[in-house]
Amino acid sequence: MGVPKLEATQENNKTSGKKKATRSVLLGAAFLMATSSIGPGFLTQTTVFTQQLAASFAFVILISLLLDVVAQINIWRIIAVSGLRGQEIANKVLPGLGVVLAILIVMGGLAFNIGNVAGAGLGLNAMLGLDPIVGAIISAVVAIFIFVVKEAGKAMDKFAQIAGGVMILLMLYVAFTTSPPVGEAIKNTIMPEKISIFAIVTLVGGTVGGYITFAGGHRLLDAGIKGVESLPEVTKSSVTGIAVTGIMRVALFLAALGVVAKGLAIDPANPPASVFKLAAGDIGFRMFGVIMWAAAITSVVGAAYTSVSFIRSFHPAIEKHKNWIIIGFIVVSTVTFALVGRPVTILLLVGALNALILPLALGTLLVAVYKKNIVGEYKHPLWLTITGGIVVVIMGYLSIQTLIEQLPQLFK
Repeated sequence: MGVPKLEATQENNKTSGKKKATRSVLLGAAFLMATSSIGPGFLTQTTVFTQQLAASFAFVILISLLLDVVAQINIWRIIAVSGLRGQEIANKVLPGLGVVLAILIVMGGLAFNIGNVAGAGLGLNAMLGLDPIVGAIISAVVAIFIFVVKEAGKAMDKFAQIAGGVMILLMLYVAFTTSPPVGEAIKNTIMPEKISIFAIVTLVGGTVGGYITFAGGHRLLDAGIKGVESLPEVTKSSVTGIAVTGIMRVALFLAALGVVAKGLAIDPANPPASVFKLAAGDIGFRMFGVIMWAAAITSVVGAAYTSVSFIRSFHPAIEKHKNWIIIGFIVVSTVTFALVGRPVTILLLVGALNALILPLALGTLLVAVYKKNIVGEYKHPLWLTITGGIVVVIMGYLSIQTLIEQLPQLFK
């Protein structure tokens, strides 16, 4: 009688261990997506828009989060149910489209990673007083180490969770110290005094644009979480990622709003650092360094991992040596920053092209979800198709407008 009981206990332990591992991956994917979107640009955009719109920025945050949730739930579910990466789905919808999508993603990921590496260097400069280039190199070594260890996926999940947790706690503390007018912010969430379409587009593009859209979905595929049976967990994970991003956005908004409401002048040279310094003095400035470094280093990891995931299916050698290619991606970004700095024209051009990735990718996946050779018998919820289509149209139109406005200025 003892043997069956022992076998049952062992089986229960295995099941419990598998559930814990799955929960860890789901949370890791959510934080990978969230921390990928919370980079140096995120900190600057949120502060600048708060300065411009004051309490009305609360409405912009609400609308952008709703658009983000629709985009992420659609993309994560379609990736999971098809069991294919974004570029593989696109190639099945239209041969060659996956290659175009991969080129755009890799170009954007590499260009923005130069900015992420620069942000990591600036974070260590504010935190410890290190030279930004030295700080960038040290940060690159930390990022590379994650992909050298045997269980790179688990290491990446844990790193994203810890860094994300630290950022949220520090940001909430600073928001509390500035004593923002919370009542005014709540009122403007529903009835804004002014509305900025540009701010909404910028926030959506920064949160779910480019490689960020696929970061969590591809991570779940790599961990073997796919199929119709996994959809409840996949959906929950995607919403968790947006929720983490939202908490960070709201906390930074309230911190900046508290400073603006007091009539204090924010330094245009470094808006987010200025907010932290005005809120908590030199300690606040050091805290900004910690947040900037954590935001930048997790974005370096997310950009490299997701960009390379878009070319892995193109050749068996890439799949075999994927971690070394990711490391090479980080090295190229760091060397470019150390030798050239941030190539402004390239960053602006790729930024304009990056705005097209969300409508192109989401539109392609919405077509794919109605093809049986891609998703089998799966029936996509109609409300997700309709809301996803609305996001595609809105972001497509505004992205093309952005391109038309920016391209002539870039080639003057």
